Amino acid sequence: MDKIKKYTVGKPFPTNAVVGKISECTSLPSYINISGENRVLSYEMGKLDKVYGLGEAVRGINKRGWIYESYCSDDPMHTETKRSLYGAHPFIIIDGETLFGLFVDYPDKVTFDIGYSDIDMLTVTVKTADYDLYIIEGDTPLEIVASFRRLIGKSYITPYWAFGFQQSRWSYYTSKDVQSIIDGYRSSDMPIDAVYLDIDYMDSFKDFTVSEERFPDFEEFVRSAKSQHIHLVPIIDAGVKAEDGYTVYTEGRDNGYFCKDKDGNDFYAAVWPGKVCFPDFLNTEAAHWFGMKYKILTDMGIDGFWNDMNEPAIFYSEKQLDKAIDKIAGYKGKNIGIYDYFGLKDTVLGLSNSAEDYGAMYHNADGEIVCHDKVHNLYGFNMTKSASEAFKEIAPDKNILLFSRASYIGMHRYSGIWTGDNQSWWSHIKLNLQMLPSLNMCGFMYTGADLSGFGDNSTEELSLRWLALGIFNPLMRNHSALGTKDQEYFRYKNKDIFRNLLRLRYALIPYLYSEYRKAIENDDMMFKPLAFVYRDDKTAQFVEDQLILGDSIMIAPVYEPNAPGRYVYLPENMLMVRFKSDTEYDCESMTKGHHFIEIPVTDVVIFIRDGQALPIVKAAMHTDDIDLSTMTFITNNNGGEYELVTEEETKTVKYDRTGDICS
Repeated sequence: MDKIKKYTVGKPFPTNAVVGKISECTSLPSYINISGENRVLSYEMGKLDKVYGLGEAVRGINKRGWIYESYCSDDPMHTETKRSLYGAHPFIIIDGETLFGLFVDYPDKVTFDIGYSDIDMLTVTVKTADYDLYIIEGDTPLEIVASFRRLIGKSYITPYWAFGFQQSRWSYYTSKDVQSIIDGYRSSDMPIDAVYLDIDYMDSFKDFTVSEERFPDFEEFVRSAKSQHIHLVPIIDAGVKAEDGYTVYTEGRDNGYFCKDKDGNDFYAAVWPGKVCFPDFLNTEAAHWFGMKYKILTDMGIDGFWNDMNEPAIFYSEKQLDKAIDKIAGYKGKNIGIYDYFGLKDTVLGLSNSAEDYGAMYHNADGEIVCHDKVHNLYGFNMTKSASEAFKEIAPDKNILLFSRASYIGMHRYSGIWTGDNQSWWSHIKLNLQMLPSLNMCGFMYTGADLSGFGDNSTEELSLRWLALGIFNPLMRNHSALGTKDQEYFRYKNKDIFRNLLRLRYALIPYLYSEYRKAIENDDMMFKPLAFVYRDDKTAQFVEDQLILGDSIMIAPVYEPNAPGRYVYLPENMLMVRFKSDTEYDCESMTKGHHFIEIPVTDVVIFIRDGQALPIVKAAMHTDDIDLSTMTFITNNNGGEYELVTEEETKTVKYDRTGDICS
């Protein structure tokens, strides 16, 4: 860590993002300027400087040319004009004549103006002059990533079954609905390992409850699903319904475990069930109390969870709702012109996730009273940390699936994340691809986007193209919103194509899981931009729609409608492998350079790097039946050894150029 310098400004609130010990320095490097009462950092970029990082953010891998806010935001419309999404990941790498990383450890909003206001300037602004700044130097971006990852600690390791395909929807309302989904995949001979339970499995949207009417004898249903090799994964929301007689609420209220208002009374707002309170996850005792509530469901056999609405999302507070209703009443009988109309509309839209509500909510951080808006980005982090740490007590010998919507750097040690409520848009296939390396830089390794898109209506072509990328996402989940058309893969006309792609995923799971584990152990990236791997290749520096996955392969998905294929740049001679299924594929040696590759929706095309090999196994209907003894290798001009990491062990597998291979 000798290439990391730490500068402390003011009195930072401890975020627990960093686990490494770094001595403080007293001066900044000459290339960083600080101004604005220590709140503004600036750096003059070279004309060709690239800026990477920011984890979950819109636009390309190179973030130059836009303004971003590190601020956990409940916003499902992920257009390229958005400044913030659900995660707050204030880490960037500047790659140019000067190469360095910059992490602003600050739990409130951090603004990164990366050539937006001034095309040549990087300007980073914090709200108050109380933060830790880390400058990380290195010879390559990968070296900087490795140093940063050592600084923030090892990433969460998911159970092996969580690399299987998973199906979700808001909502499968009853146990019969869930069983029909299981039956739909099984009868279609399509592999699957998990089905999700969204908010309607609960009794009146109350955390840690199950509707007896819609899910009778839930424990037996969980056992039945597991006998079919299906894991049920329920949602847990941040807001606790305010209802007398509901134990979680009354315990939280009576023990002072909820966030307060400025007068010390419980802070009330509204989410799915209406009036709720928010557990104070910055309070150690309250966090432990809430985390142990997961035992209610683990005792029923549940071994996977997704935490949601934990920015925290707020529909409205009573105070803000009353003000809005009064304001709206003033429009009655009025001749409403354009500006009054905008004011009326903004009054309603402004109720959700308002700055006024966040500023009216307070935490007791183990004796220190702090306003929520000063520590906003830590809420989802600490909710998920509370669950992860409770699992060590609840099930110390079990690896439980856990991922979250909201996050901050450091939460990667406790869970994965998904990238939130995306849309069934072609642009979001590319956004999924480009978020993968950015999230890896920040330590989030078990991650993925909602395949086919959460909002809007997917088409069969969109679902096929997204699935062709989705088979490489560590978290491979199809999820859709209330009111959208069904998009389970077994419902489509060309069921055989979907089946083939799902089987290919299962044939690749040993490679994907192994590369995931190695990237965690080595503080490496599972998904790398070409610019990180081929440093001397000028063309590779600007390719943003292809990724190196692990050590062996490059992926280049199709992300445009009606496309017969796409142009691909090969930074070295590679072996193109065209999969039609896990057992039907052909290979072609390709030379370095630009190529147009025909890729019909029936095919998945990958490229094996020179001197590397790709292990594949016989596909299975679920991860429990993956048989490593069926492993063969597709090789590119070599024989050698592959380090295979499984859930239990690491072993060396030798391969040559004989048998069921292409070369």
